[in-house]
This record gives sequence, structure tokens and C-alpha cells, in this order.
Amino acid sequence: MSLLEPDAVSRLRDAFEEIGYRTDDVLEAVGQAGQRGLGRNTTVAAQTALAGRDDPLASVINLWLLRRSVPLGRLAALPLGDLSAAGIIETDGENATAAVDIRPYDSPDDDATGWVVCDPTPGLDKQITRTRPDYVLGVSPASTSLAQMTSRRTVGTALDLGCGCGVQSMHLARHADRVIATDVNPRALQMAELSLALSGTSTTQGADVELREGSLFDPVPETVDLIVSNPPYVMSPPQPKGQRLTYREAGFSGDGLIEQVVRQAPGHLNPGGTVQILANWAQIGDQPWADRLAGWVEGLGVDLWALEREHLDVHEYIETWLTDAGLDGSPQWRPRYDEWLGYFAQLGITGVSMGWITLTAAGREHPDLSFEEWPWSIEQPVGQAVGQRRAGVDDALASDDALLGGRWAVRDDVIAESTGRPGAADPEHLVFRQRSGLCRAMEADTVLGGVLGACDGDLNLGAIVAAVAEILDVDAGEVREQILPQVRRALREGILVRA
Repeated sequence: MSLLEPDAVSRLRDAFEEIGYRTDDVLEAVGQAGQRGLGRNTTVAAQTALAGRDDPLASVINLWLLRRSVPLGRLAALPLGDLSAAGIIETDGENATAAVDIRPYDSPDDDATGWVVCDPTPGLDKQITRTRPDYVLGVSPASTSLAQMTSRRTVGTALDLGCGCGVQSMHLARHADRVIATDVNPRALQMAELSLALSGTSTTQGADVELREGSLFDPVPETVDLIVSNPPYVMSPPQPKGQRLTYREAGFSGDGLIEQVVRQAPGHLNPGGTVQILANWAQIGDQPWADRLAGWVEGLGVDLWALEREHLDVHEYIETWLTDAGLDGSPQWRPRYDEWLGYFAQLGITGVSMGWITLTAAGREHPDLSFEEWPWSIEQPVGQAVGQRRAGVDDALASDDALLGGRWAVRDDVIAESTGRPGAADPEHLVFRQRSGLCRAMEADTVLGGVLGACDGDLNLGAIVAAVAEILDVDAGEVREQILPQVRRALREGILVRA
């Protein structure tokens, strides 16, 4: 694939707008059954929904989403000559087929919209196809998760480390004055450039995006305010460079790539800056994974928050990525499986964590390290809650006097749930529960329930403690001793916020 000239990009964008090649229009055209089928990587239901239609939208959907051959006459609205010359489509004189995938992207969480350019989805309609080593992945569940977990606070310079098709940069450009996007794969940078140009990111939607080729932080000598990364973290056995899947494998031993990103990123942060990584990391033997990650940041002077969303045993992990490589049902399945098992045994890997790693250059003398297992449901997007957490940690680490003198409020999305026997004077359980973000819950007894219930920003915590102690006829000092650790937890977890 080669790049389109700017005027060809404009013509293609105008054609897509005129045709209605946008997410909502496509979803309506293929119907709910078609949408579910595409989610299973099959096109039959979508083909059925489009049967008999030869309008421009149906033709474009058939060309790119369903990967069918389409008569050139039905694609007259597109700049076919430019697309063919760039290797984006292939023609035989009468029909066109897609060599590169282009599909609409409309984030439900912010205003990032446009089109994403990537390689076609492998294994569509159960076809066994070998994924090319320099394959460029499109919008995946992983990239969507990273976009949803990223804090959208306004920053000066943001770095999209391992940008792939460019979708994270589309989001970053909306809240960063400047965006740097890097990748080791030249094809990824080509496709990212076309994604960004086609989506108007560098013109109408925010900051310019500067694309740079290179590994990890090699092409980034400067410091930045925000780093986001969905790096090629898959822990596969070593493969020759020409056979390694660049979009998911980096050639490091085990989780060595994630370790390098974590160790090197703090040196590229401005004071107060943040790193957000979607990652896999290994459990070695019976060593707790938290101990390994703590060692990665020792002496770096940054806060670490690692949240495990899922933990897989080695068999689950291997099967996931063999299927992703298109080996399901192929003669290579079992030999490759055995190769992975031997590799994991050699490294001592007994399980794999999948989750989020957040680093913050908070400037503390004693950095805050936090490790959580959180497999429960969350309410997306979770980025706002992730962004608020840094202030919550600051407040939670304040002195007792500062806590008691502070004015706190229960976060707007928190509700109080009480359960108990019908007719009972008091509830048996009282729970403060978030309805957004991580959807955390905190059970409260009578004292804590009284304190949290009075936190509306009008009185400082010390006054509230004194009032609750008087009402319950208990010693105020005892209430303070009981309450302060729980208030610190409530601040850290976002149940309470600064009023």
C-alpha cells in the first residue's frame, strides 16, 4: 500500500460522507443479525440483509466489511483510480476487491470519529489464512479498552507508543496540544497516516499528529505529559523476525517488553505526567505477580497502580493466541501448542494476568504502589474514574489533620443501598455503591454510614465526626480512630471526592 495524495483523501472522505458510510448507517444496513454475525467473524447474515441492494452504501459495505467482489460500476462514487494505484483496492477490469480494510469509526465515549485503515480481518467466514508478519490490526477489543480507560484531561504533549492503525491518536488529538505516534512497523505508520488524514484529525479535529518510526522510546528523546500504549505484549515462543506477528509479538522473552515499557516510560514523563498501558504480565512460579511489578518500578519515583482484569492459566492463554493467529483447525495447532508449553515451562510461567498498568510522576518521596484484582463488571468509559483516582490518592495520603479539616462529598454517582428484615428498625447492611467507572462498593456500619451520609461539602470532616459521635453517644476520639482509615479508602476508591 502507498499513501493517497491529499486531494484523493479529500475525495474519498467526501464520497464516504455522501454515501453515508458511517457507523450508524452501516449498522442499520446490515441489521442486528448481521451485526452479531460480524462479531462472530462471519458475513452470511449481513449478506442476507443486503441481498438485492446495489446502492452505493451496500456496495461499499460489501467491498470492505464483507470482503466481496463488487462491480466497478457500483463504486463510481469512489476515486477508484487513486485507490487502485495506492494498492487499497485491486481490480480485474470489471470488479474490485479490497486489499486494505477501511471502515467507519465513531467512538460512543467522545467525539473521535472518522475511518480506520488496517489490514483485513483474518479468518473471515472460517477461511484459513496465514496472517502476514507485518499485519496491521484494526480497532480491536484491546484498543477499545485502552481508549475507554484513558484519562481525557487536557495535556500539552501526548505519546501514542506503538500506534498501530492510529485509533488512539484520533482520541488523543482531541485533548492534547500535540501528539507523537510511534511504531516499529512501517506499514502501521502508513495506515495510521491515512486513518488520521481521512478522519481529518490533523485539520479539523484537534492537534497535529507527528508519526515516527522506531522501537519503544528510541524515536522519542523528549518528555511528555501522557503516554498511552497497547504494545505487542503476547508472550509467544521466539520466532524468526520474518515469521513474528509484529502487531502482537515483539521478540522479547516472556513479558520483557512490558517490563521495558514500565521501566523506561518514567524517564519520558514531565512532572505530574501519566502512563497508561493495556498489558499482559506473567506469574512466575508461585511468586505473587504484584511483587514482580513492584520490582519493575523500584527507584523510579513514580506511583504504580496495577489492576488485573483477568487471569488465565497457561492453556487458556495459549489457546487464545493460537486462535488469534488463525491456527485453529490447522495442522500447526498442536505442534505450536507444544512449543508454547515448553517455552512457558522453561521460563517458569504458571499464569498470565491481563489488565491495566498506570504510572504517575506524582513527585512523592515514597511512591504509592497499589495492586488490585478486579474481574467484576465496570461501566465504560472508565477513563474519568481513572483520571479522578490520582486526586483521590493525593487526598488519601494527606495527614490526619488535613483529612479532618477537609470538606468532602459523596461522589455524584454513588448511591446508598440498605437491606434488612421487613419492619426492622435498622438495616442489616448499608452499602455505598458507584454506578459508573469501576462500580466499587463499600459496606458501612452505623458510624461510617452516618459520617459518609453527612459528607455533602458543607461541613469539614472533623465537625461531622463530632456530630455523629454526639448523636450516637460515643467518644469522638474513638470515632476518629475508626473513621480515618475508612475515609482514606473511600477517597482512594472514589466513593468520596473533594467538595
